[in-house]
Amino acid sequence: MSETREAAPPSINPADIRICAMNLLARREHSRWELLQKLKRRFPDSTEVAVSEVQRLSDENLQSDQRFAQDYVRQRSERGYGLMRVRQGMRERGLSERQLSRALEAAAVNWPALADKVFYNKFGRRPALDIKEKACRARFMQYRGFASAEYQHLL
Repeated sequence: MSETREAAPPSINPADIRICAMNLLARREHSRWELLQKLKRRFPDSTEVAVSEVQRLSDENLQSDQRFAQDYVRQRSERGYGLMRVRQGMRERGLSERQLSRALEAAAVNWPALADKVFYNKFGRRPALDIKEKACRARFMQYRGFASAEYQHLL
């Protein structure tokens, strides 16, 4: 009888992980946490190697949480999202409050003016006809991440 052997899993080369990480970073900026999550999914048995490769990329300034945070704030605000939604998205991507604050300061977004722009783009200048429509508009602005003080005067 012949013995059946299970094939040993191929060893993961750190260069493969680095190339994968660099390919991800070439498409767009990633936070350190986000990049690690993607690498862990792709290389589940090589978490320690992935952590060390991401650290190397960070040391070489190929991956930067601060650069990611600034880019994220800029992109999301340009798409019409408010401060609360931007903050939440950054937290979900593993950024600290300090990184978050620095990125928001650097972006210097005028959130009330952005709320006005988003509101008028969506609803125009005509007033709400009834309380139901007012509530619908308020929900939309809340969903977009604006504080009620930023849009209450528009309702």
